[in-house]
Amino acid sequence: MLKSLAILLIISFAVISLTSDLRAAEIKIDEWQVPYPNSRPRDPYVHPDGRVWFCGQAGGYLAWFDPINVLFGKVNLDDGAKPHNLIIDADGDIWFAANSLPYIGRLDPETGEIKRYVMPQETARDPHTLVFDGVGNIWFTLQQGNAVGRLNMGSGKIDLIDMPVSGARPYGIKVDREGRPWVALFGTHSLATIDPETLDLDLIELPRFEARPRRLEITTDGSIWYADYAGGFIGRYRPSDGSFDEWALPGGESSRPYGTALDDQDILWIAMGGNPNRLVGFDTNEKKFTPITQIPNARGSIRHMFYHRPAQQIWLGEDTNFIARIRLKPAK
Repeated sequence: MLKSLAILLIISFAVISLTSDLRAAEIKIDEWQVPYPNSRPRDPYVHPDGRVWFCGQAGGYLAWFDPINVLFGKVNLDDGAKPHNLIIDADGDIWFAANSLPYIGRLDPETGEIKRYVMPQETARDPHTLVFDGVGNIWFTLQQGNAVGRLNMGSGKIDLIDMPVSGARPYGIKVDREGRPWVALFGTHSLATIDPETLDLDLIELPRFEARPRRLEITTDGSIWYADYAGGFIGRYRPSDGSFDEWALPGGESSRPYGTALDDQDILWIAMGGNPNRLVGFDTNEKKFTPITQIPNARGSIRHMFYHRPAQQIWLGEDTNFIARIRLKPAK
């Protein structure tokens, strides 16, 4: 185990059960208070060993949570990295975006060793969101750097693709079955996609100029689903024919959709603003919304969500210093 981890037994936690009509008999929400105050825990990801790793963006750490024994431990990043997002590879290494410093880090959780992959140019100043492509690369966004990058996990080589539009703000990113990355450009009403062979970039304008896509998901039919943070819509883009469809979220403009997750039934789950924050699902096949579920301790924003298919669970971080688990089917 990691020698520098400080293992803490959580002081308090809350378990809340709520119900929904769509997909499963009930949804259950479990919330645990993170014992590192005011640290903005975010972007949890389930490790092969069952622990859940997450970033403490304001606290400058990476941390893990053992939901069975209700234990926390953390690794302090003493360089002011402000980790923004992390993902975990098949070997169990934790890859993270050092948002305030120009590098992507790889943490070996067994030894505590961190390898840094520094951005190759000064303008690439804020690695943001990471995603594996399944063939040995990590694609990532740089919001203020106005670029998309590709890191070869073996060689360490980094390619950068600059956006052709000033202030495009590349944000959410996913990779389709062909290995092609798709990006939500939060500063525009556009999506971007990149040919992984040539690195040629295409921009796809959304139907409404006012739209501001923040996160996106890709369903099994290859459709690109985006959440319009400014307008309160979810939308579908079909690359096969270039068509769009959009649906207004419950609450309209005030819904403020942010974090998203897609489950194995192609139900798109969306975290919406409010006091508390709310969760709603959209069945992309039946075109129906689930009832809205409040997440009791969540205020501010739910910035990112992770769907763990083996357990039928969604994990998320809350600005109020909680992490939460959404169980989409009753635990057996």
